[in-house]
Amino acid sequence: MLRIKKNDQVYVIAGKDKGKTGRVIKVFPENDKVVVEGINLMKKAKRRTQQDQKGGFADIESPIHVSNVMLLDKKLNKPTRFSIDILKDGTKVRISKKSGEVI
Repeated sequence: MLRIKKNDQVYVIAGKDKGKTGRVIKVFPENDKVVVEGINLMKKAKRRTQQDQKGGFADIESPIHVSNVMLLDKKLNKPTRFSIDILKDGTKVRISKKSGEVI
Protein backbone atom coordinates (compact mmCIF):
# COMPACT_ATOMS: atom_id res chain seq x y z
CA MET A 1 0.00 0.00 0.00
CA LEU A 2 1.41 3.35 -1.05
CA ARG A 3 1.04 5.97 1.61
CA ILE A 4 1.93 8.92 -0.60
CA LYS A 5 -1.11 10.32 -2.39
CA LYS A 6 -1.81 12.82 -5.14
CA ASN A 7 -1.49 16.50 -4.10
CA ASP A 8 0.72 15.67 -1.08
CA GLN A 9 3.63 18.00 -0.40
CA VAL A 10 6.82 15.92 -0.35
CA TYR A 11 10.53 16.47 0.36
CA VAL A 12 13.14 14.68 -1.79
CA ILE A 13 15.64 12.82 0.41
CA ALA A 14 17.79 11.15 -2.27
CA GLY A 15 18.85 11.66 -5.86
CA LYS A 16 19.93 14.63 -7.96
CA ASP A 17 17.14 16.85 -6.58
CA LYS A 18 17.87 16.09 -2.91
CA GLY A 19 16.58 18.81 -0.60
CA LYS A 20 13.86 20.11 -2.92
CA THR A 21 10.14 20.06 -2.21
CA GLY A 22 7.17 19.69 -4.51
CA ARG A 23 3.60 18.53 -4.96
CA VAL A 24 2.79 14.99 -6.11
CA ILE A 25 1.13 15.12 -9.54
CA LYS A 26 0.68 11.42 -10.27
CA VAL A 27 1.12 8.13 -8.41
CA PHE A 28 2.08 4.77 -9.95
CA PRO A 29 1.28 2.18 -7.23
CA GLU A 30 2.25 -0.81 -9.39
CA ASN A 31 5.83 0.50 -9.73
CA ASP A 32 6.06 2.30 -6.34
CA LYS A 33 6.82 5.58 -8.13
CA VAL A 34 5.48 9.12 -7.98
CA VAL A 35 5.75 12.15 -10.27
CA VAL A 36 6.58 15.33 -8.34
CA GLU A 37 6.09 18.82 -9.75
CA GLY A 38 9.43 20.36 -10.75
CA ILE A 39 11.50 17.34 -9.61
CA ASN A 40 13.53 14.89 -11.75
CA LEU A 41 13.16 16.95 -14.94
CA MET A 42 14.13 15.37 -18.24
CA LYS A 43 14.39 16.89 -21.72
CA LYS A 44 11.96 15.65 -24.35
CA ALA A 45 12.23 16.55 -28.02
CA LYS A 46 9.01 18.02 -29.43
CA ARG A 47 8.30 17.82 -33.13
CA ARG A 48 6.97 20.85 -34.97
CA THR A 49 3.23 20.66 -35.60
CA GLN A 50 0.62 23.06 -36.95
CA GLN A 51 -0.36 23.99 -33.39
CA ASP A 52 3.26 24.27 -32.16
CA GLN A 53 5.30 25.88 -34.91
CA LYS A 54 8.51 26.08 -32.87
CA GLY A 55 9.01 22.53 -31.61
CA GLY A 56 12.29 22.11 -29.75
CA PHE A 57 12.92 20.67 -26.30
CA ALA A 58 10.52 20.58 -23.37
CA ASP A 59 11.19 19.80 -19.71
CA ILE A 60 8.98 17.01 -18.36
CA GLU A 61 8.85 15.43 -14.92
CA SER A 62 9.76 11.77 -14.81
CA PRO A 63 8.81 9.36 -11.99
CA ILE A 64 10.89 9.05 -8.84
CA HIS A 65 10.80 6.08 -6.47
CA VAL A 66 8.56 6.54 -3.45
CA SER A 67 11.42 5.61 -1.10
CA ASN A 68 13.24 8.77 -2.17
CA VAL A 69 10.54 11.14 -0.89
CA MET A 70 9.09 11.97 2.53
CA LEU A 71 5.87 13.73 3.43
CA LEU A 72 6.14 17.31 4.60
CA ASP A 73 4.59 18.15 7.96
CA LYS A 74 2.24 21.08 7.32
CA LYS A 75 2.72 22.54 10.80
CA LEU A 76 6.54 22.40 10.96
CA ASN A 77 7.18 22.45 7.18
CA LYS A 78 9.79 19.71 7.65
CA PRO A 79 9.94 16.13 6.36
CA THR A 80 8.42 13.62 8.73
CA ARG A 81 7.54 9.99 9.13
CA PHE A 82 3.93 9.21 9.88
CA SER A 83 1.63 6.56 11.26
CA ILE A 84 -1.83 5.51 10.19
CA ASP A 85 -4.60 5.59 12.78
CA ILE A 86 -8.25 4.67 12.51
CA LEU A 87 -10.75 7.19 13.86
CA LYS A 88 -13.95 6.24 15.68
CA ASP A 89 -16.01 6.68 12.52
CA GLY A 90 -13.77 4.14 10.72
CA THR A 91 -11.77 6.52 8.51
CA LYS A 92 -8.01 6.16 8.23
CA VAL A 93 -5.84 9.24 8.81
CA ARG A 94 -2.11 9.86 8.60
CA ILE A 95 -0.55 11.35 11.72
CA SER A 96 2.85 13.07 11.75
CA LYS A 97 5.45 11.55 14.08
CA LYS A 98 7.07 14.97 14.71
CA SER A 99 4.08 17.17 15.52
CA GLY A 100 1.26 14.67 16.12
CA GLU A 101 -0.99 16.56 13.68
CA VAL A 102 -3.18 14.95 11.02
CA ILE A 103 -1.56 15.24 7.58
